[in-house]
Amino acid sequence: MNALLRRGVARVGIPCVWRGKRFSSRDEAAESNRGTPMLRHLTYKIKSTGPITVAEYMKEVLTNPAKGYYVHHDMLGEKGDFITSPEISQIFGELLGIWFISEWMASGKSPAFQLVELGPGRGTLTGDILRVFSQLGSVLKACDISIHLVEVSQKLSEIQALTLTEEKLPLERDAESLVYMKGVTKSGLPVSWYRDLKDVPKGCSFYLAHEFFDALPVHKFQKTSQGWREVLVDIDPQVPDKLRFVLAPCATPAEAFIRQHDEGRDHVEVCPDAGIIIQDLSERIALTGGAALIADYGHDGTKADTFRGFRGHQLHDVLIAPGTADLTADVDFSYLRRMAQGKVASLGPVEQRTFLKNMGIDVRLQVLLDKADEPSAKQQLLQGYDMLMNPQKMGERFNFFALLPHQRLHDASQERNACQSKTPASPVAGFDELVWQ
Repeated sequence: MNALLRRGVARVGIPCVWRGKRFSSRDEAAESNRGTPMLRHLTYKIKSTGPITVAEYMKEVLTNPAKGYYVHHDMLGEKGDFITSPEISQIFGELLGIWFISEWMASGKSPAFQLVELGPGRGTLTGDILRVFSQLGSVLKACDISIHLVEVSQKLSEIQALTLTEEKLPLERDAESLVYMKGVTKSGLPVSWYRDLKDVPKGCSFYLAHEFFDALPVHKFQKTSQGWREVLVDIDPQVPDKLRFVLAPCATPAEAFIRQHDEGRDHVEVCPDAGIIIQDLSERIALTGGAALIADYGHDGTKADTFRGFRGHQLHDVLIAPGTADLTADVDFSYLRRMAQGKVASLGPVEQRTFLKNMGIDVRLQVLLDKADEPSAKQQLLQGYDMLMNPQKMGERFNFFALLPHQRLHDASQERNACQSKTPASPVAGFDELVWQ
């Protein structure tokens, strides 16, 4: 498809520059650091083949094997470019651990299940979940649990291994295998690493994707008087070492992803890669059971231009110094729901503060506060709670979304037509107040 796109948008005759929102950190370092290896790579590519799609730009900048941001950076934490909920408070991961146990129990307590995380970051979230599994060992004692991590970054996979595995037991490594690394967690569970979801063995699995979908490449489209036109990335003819957005002069194949007739927005972002992954998850869950929990920046088909960059915890112009900053776009949960194609039921999206409140975050916070001896520890717990729950911080910006088997819900035949859940057969933790079976 990329070849078709390039052939359809020759550099000659592109009539206009897209004047969408521009995000910039406005720092001098970024301005002086335009000449990155990634910029040189992209400039050569565009000169050779013409303007590229925003999706291709994101893919190159983030996951290029030689120069990609995710492949060679540890971007998480205070010293990185952004920080995630598991790094802020242990409570976040603990509550997600409770969610998976709750759904495992509600779905019939299968004798084995795979915990699969897409894009595990530093492994902090999985580590917190596994601590809950250990604490509730009496509930899970008859269950055969294995951990499966989907990670493209060699650097992050090494950090995950340090976080999760038993140091006394050496890791098995095979760069040529679909399972490129294996080990044993500190609690004695087998853990494996993969580069792609399709390589994870099929079986009763519970999937987790936290801040994963927002980093997948998006195509951007602008409504014009001539119809929809795709936003592309080109070289600025006035400044050779600078990139700019332009509009394709004619239709491109990717416009097939737009819902032409009922789309009220004048700017749309579509992520085909997310659709493929959701279809894979839906087929797996429909076939073997389990569930998927997705937590991310996002909206339900209401937002327009959300493409932005982060560097040093500040907004950063997405076209400046590519390869040195994170790129992200809000997840369109309405698109994910459509891509499930009725094979499974969906719940959400619900705001993070609602989900965590339903999971009992207030009770867990009080338990930890009562146990904390140092005032500094209590202050850290309260600050973490505020960051997670405050509507002005993460409370309303993050959303939770779940995929569940139809048999988990009432009126499965109606659900298949509606593609969205009605009344659960039993409450689904987080989306309703947590109830143990």
